[in-house]
Amino acid sequence: MRVNHSGEVAAQALYQGQALTARDATVAGAMRQAAAEEMDHLAWCEQRLRELNGRTSLLNPLWYVGSFAIGAVAGVFGDRASLGFIAETEKQVEAHLRSHMERLPMADHRSRAIVDQMTHDEVAHGAQAASLGADELPFLLRSAMRLTSRVMTRSSYWL
Repeated sequence: MRVNHSGEVAAQALYQGQALTARDATVAGAMRQAAAEEMDHLAWCEQRLRELNGRTSLLNPLWYVGSFAIGAVAGVFGDRASLGFIAETEKQVEAHLRSHMERLPMADHRSRAIVDQMTHDEVAHGAQAASLGADELPFLLRSAMRLTSRVMTRSSYWL
């Protein structure tokens, strides 16, 4: 759950950065709404960590600042590129959450419910980005995003 919590720190920061630099009011509103939903996910993960006697990642301030900056820069490239970044991010997050669900114990109903709802919401965020006109990102950028995600996931697990 610590990794999921860190992912939600990054997600809400990413959306906040993108909302700041969005050119279209509809896109900015969608980014702000998604950020609010990511804050819900963040709260759920944090509560579940407390219930499991866990802790949040020490790297969360880094994830927040870095993700906010990435979101703001993505927005500078225009709304379609920014939406493409969201669509790809959510696709990768969905895959991570589905993988996490497979590893969760069947008896951990609380964590499973949280991850299931987060997956549902992330799919909706990606679909919304696509419906608003997301551009497909180049292969190299998608690959860099996957690599960055792996670094974040592994380091958040331990730190």
